[in-house]
Amino acid sequence: MSEQYYETRNDNVTMRLREVKQDLPYFCSEFFVGVENQTTPLTRLNYAYDLRVFFHFLCEKVPDFAHRNPKQISLMDLNIIGPTDIEKFMEYLSLYEYNGKKYRNNEKAKSRKLSTLRSFFSYFFKKEKIQRNVTDMVDLPKLHEKEIVRLEVNEVVDLLDMAETGYALSPTQQAFHRHTNSRDYALLALMLGTGIRVSECVGLDVDDFDFDINGFKVVRKGGAEVVLYFSDEVAKALLAYLEDRAEIKDLPETERAMFLSLQKKRISTRAVQNLVKKYSSLVTPLKKISPHKLRSTYGTNLYHETKDIYVVADVLGHKDINTTKKHYAAMSDDIRREAAQKVKLKAN
Repeated sequence: MSEQYYETRNDNVTMRLREVKQDLPYFCSEFFVGVENQTTPLTRLNYAYDLRVFFHFLCEKVPDFAHRNPKQISLMDLNIIGPTDIEKFMEYLSLYEYNGKKYRNNEKAKSRKLSTLRSFFSYFFKKEKIQRNVTDMVDLPKLHEKEIVRLEVNEVVDLLDMAETGYALSPTQQAFHRHTNSRDYALLALMLGTGIRVSECVGLDVDDFDFDINGFKVVRKGGAEVVLYFSDEVAKALLAYLEDRAEIKDLPETERAMFLSLQKKRISTRAVQNLVKKYSSLVTPLKKISPHKLRSTYGTNLYHETKDIYVVADVLGHKDINTTKKHYAAMSDDIRREAAQKVKLKAN
């Protein structure tokens, strides 16, 4: 586990947060200080983005705030915001323009932004600095369940075969593939075999792995450090990659990142996303497979094997069991079929 990697990532997020806060009313700084011990830097940055959109909306669309900019809004001004203004903001999020660029938000994105406003207004209401939390008067958008996109068993096999052999890649892609095939195969095998998040995967160091127990240390979402375990099949892929990694010329001894780019540096999240997209688009072009979909594939397969939702939640690192349920929602038809055979109307 690279402490330097996570420190650098958090430093970059913190610096970005400071930039965004410059576009917000002065009293927002108090809110960010107040929630610091309960949130991660990335969560606070997302709060800042959401609040920037909200205050931009007020100045652009709400008459009481006309001819002002967000920096001119005071804490007392929050008292004149009504539930209808919040509802209009939710409609505004469907399509709006900021700095010459158009943005769209689906139900999930709208729900997240309203949750941000709820936290924001709740903080100042509890501090008795505003008269009411107007966001409590507005319901969260109803989220419609979407079909869980994941790989079938045969598609997993094809994806790994593609990463190992590169048989369907273009000539240009095959030229690069000769240098990355063992890395790509090991990386995909690890993600499919453990359900690890892409952000966790890129932060792994060689020293995090213990092949005596087939386990590795990982920093989970929220900062908790745990040990995850992998199968002998995944171990074989990782060890084969480590042999190739050891042969990389001019690799600095100080570079301990497990998965490296062609530039001999820690692979980036974007590079892993592109890698997954490259192989999966050839294997299953009608499905948009991302690293998170590989995680869903693992969650579904694990539930198939264990039939224990709490095991799946623990391994995936979910704090809310409702999040985990999405990984087996697509199997409800199978469950109903099985249940139909359990109740007997007449004894044989």
